[in-house]
Amino acid sequence: MRLSSGRRTRPVELREAIPPSETSGATTSRPRGGRTHDRGRRSYSARVLPWERRYRLAVALGDVVATGLAVAGAAVLSAPPESWQTVLFAALTAAALLVALVPAWDHRILGQGAEEFHRLGRALLTAAVLLAFGAVATGVGQLRGWIFVVLPGAAVLCLLQRYVLRKSLHRRRAVGRCMLPVVAAGHPEALRDLIARTRRESHLGWQIRAVCTAGRSAGGADVEQIDSVPVVGGLDEVARSAREGAYRAVMISADRYWTRSRLQWLSWELEGTATEMVVAPVLMDIAGPRVHVSEVLGMPLLRLSEPVLTGPRLFVKFAVDRVGALLLLLLLSPLLCLIAVVIKSDSPGPVFYRQRRVGHNGRVFTMLKFRTMVTDADRSTLGGEVADEGAGPLFKSRRDPRMTRIGPVLRGYSMDELPQLFNVLLGDMSLVGPRPPLPNEAESYEPEMHRRFLVRPGMTGLWQVSGRSDLSWAESVRLDLRYVENWSLTLDGMILWKTVRAVVTKEGAY
Repeated sequence: MRLSSGRRTRPVELREAIPPSETSGATTSRPRGGRTHDRGRRSYSARVLPWERRYRLAVALGDVVATGLAVAGAAVLSAPPESWQTVLFAALTAAALLVALVPAWDHRILGQGAEEFHRLGRALLTAAVLLAFGAVATGVGQLRGWIFVVLPGAAVLCLLQRYVLRKSLHRRRAVGRCMLPVVAAGHPEALRDLIARTRRESHLGWQIRAVCTAGRSAGGADVEQIDSVPVVGGLDEVARSAREGAYRAVMISADRYWTRSRLQWLSWELEGTATEMVVAPVLMDIAGPRVHVSEVLGMPLLRLSEPVLTGPRLFVKFAVDRVGALLLLLLLSPLLCLIAVVIKSDSPGPVFYRQRRVGHNGRVFTMLKFRTMVTDADRSTLGGEVADEGAGPLFKSRRDPRMTRIGPVLRGYSMDELPQLFNVLLGDMSLVGPRPPLPNEAESYEPEMHRRFLVRPGMTGLWQVSGRSDLSWAESVRLDLRYVENWSLTLDGMILWKTVRAVVTKEGAY
């Protein structure tokens, strides 16, 4: 949740109402009238990191080229292409699209999150509206083809080039380059969680390089650390530390020190700098459409709505599952038949492996997979010779002697999961959802883990696109619960897109 520090004069009554104990330790003067003055702050207010400028320029140039290709292609295909009307329509279309794309070049939203693509979509709609008004105003009906053909084509090209640039940026961030420096402040335990999350999700580009926590003074003799991150000051020195270190963001994590007035003062102290103030809510795994900020009784309140597990969106998911499973079965039928023949010739036994799993609302169903082990392998571990490398109750082994010759290949590329398309077609599973557990595994669940049964289990899910078997048991459970809490059609689409990469790279598969 981001708190925007608007430029306004602070009321004298509020300044005088803050107890001296809450303002002690401040390092900058707070003059009457409201604004903190610091000559060093203005010099950084417009500073953008060099790599951000290069990345923004690359995105803008890519959009210009994509727009030019789409418009030029339409102009060439027009009849006759040399017509002055064609040139005029091409110029109007390109101008409308480029003007609409300007908000999508904000460096703060490039390279991370869905906001970049949301703005790209809004740019397409804005350009369409501009051209539609132009067509109505001039009475030129031929603009309809440019609106419904050229604009979508340009949007697809822009989307592809931005995706390629984003993946390139993520590869750089994976090795510690092109990161945004962040200072975090809060309780040590909350800081450890934030540090772990930012390191695990390095593609977001946030790198915590310093922390401020209670009971620590910047002038102390010893340099303390939290998970190898230096402690540069106490909680009353966050603004000074942010200005001196020229950090891009200040992340506020849970601590009883943070009262309403202290957060208000900190937002004012950061005015005029390029440092964003970001507050991590206590409900850290709940986000997206369930979180709403409303002003009630003169103060902002964070409203948490129930997860949407019924209604029109669920019907759309139901329809997409059935139609998608049917189309995939028809498309992949030659591959399925080939795999079945190879399995049958590789080792004696059935082609399919049937296993009882727990699904929606705790209902037990039979899940299908291609057999990758010798017959009756689930009843024996060869006298304990097979080492369990799985997380929690999951039994996994990288070099399992019970595996057939074709088994590692099928598992590596997740082809053993393809028969689950029949489970999706029958309604037992979904294309996207939590992993379906074994009955004995479900019996050992803690109460909160039963929330996984509120939705249908899926062929793929958050844990599959986040490392699969390489994840710890606690992390796998957290990801499944996060999916249930934040389910949306957009999230399903994102997971399906990332599943392709996870399958091709064989990440965490064994």
